[in-house]
Amino acid sequence: MSSQGKLIKLALPKGSLEKATFSFFERSGYKIRGQDRTYRPIINDEDIEIKILRPQEIPRFVEEGVQDLGITGSDWIRETKAGVSEVLDLEYGQVRLVMAVPKQISKLSLAEICENHWREGKKFRLATEYLNIASEYLTSLPFYRDYFGSKAPKQITPWWTKGENDLASIYLSFGATEAKPPEDADAIMDVVETGTTLEQNGLVPIETLLKSTARLIASPSALKDGEKREKVLDIMSMLKGTVEGSKKLHIFVNVRKENLQKLIDALPALKKPTVSELSDKDWYSVNTIIDRDYLIKAIPKLRKLSQGLVVHEPRQILPLEEIETFDLNGKNKSAKGLP
Repeated sequence: MSSQGKLIKLALPKGSLEKATFSFFERSGYKIRGQDRTYRPIINDEDIEIKILRPQEIPRFVEEGVQDLGITGSDWIRETKAGVSEVLDLEYGQVRLVMAVPKQISKLSLAEICENHWREGKKFRLATEYLNIASEYLTSLPFYRDYFGSKAPKQITPWWTKGENDLASIYLSFGATEAKPPEDADAIMDVVETGTTLEQNGLVPIETLLKSTARLIASPSALKDGEKREKVLDIMSMLKGTVEGSKKLHIFVNVRKENLQKLIDALPALKKPTVSELSDKDWYSVNTIIDRDYLIKAIPKLRKLSQGLVVHEPRQILPLEEIETFDLNGKNKSAKGLP
């Protein structure tokens, strides 16, 4: 352990990702206590110090090395443009970042809505938490440069305003963004899971800008520190095991001796199965890991060639050999490992 205290400082997200994150860590073998009472809960790993922060803040703190690791949405990594390594897609917290407008104009694309406003010399108002993504989007519209040249959209917050183009105004929203149109905004950019809240407020999503999931991110300084890097790899092993476990099934079947090779040949997904001879010399037990989605396809052949299928849902499958190929740039040297 570091002489300065805990080896790894880990930032976990408050808010929409909070419950799913603590559940994910529990499935990964970690026990966290006190998260309901403090922003500094205790974890059953003496090398890790946890702090709970808003997901919007986490990328920047990790970039600066104030936190060694953090969990946040890929939407906030994109928005903050933080210089962090995205070392693992945790594949929960799935949301879409969408453009939404009042139902009565939803047959138009956002580009058409903007152009109609600008042709008439009217201000287009967009409400969102994602000021940078929104600005990039508006300036990417083919005709934006024709109308405004190199002028940047105006970003407006209670504390500061920047950008010169008042006809493309982006307002920082502090929540309840779907309530802003039509009085306070012509459109919104917001994250959705099902779209029900938008519908209840008379809005329709007309474009999806990105899809976001929870990511484990690391600071460049932590990955360059040999001791911290090894601990990061250990944590990644535990978390990636849970990601992989959610995609797999562990199956056990009994098969007659004469059908054993037929079963293995008929099911190419049965990679390196464990085959054990039973007390009855005419029978074998086969157990292996398969993709969860493959079971439905496998059932007809299993039913004809084997007996006694037992299916377990593995809690974790630890791909230790893939973790070891991780390099300091946050990329995997193998073809099927970490992002």
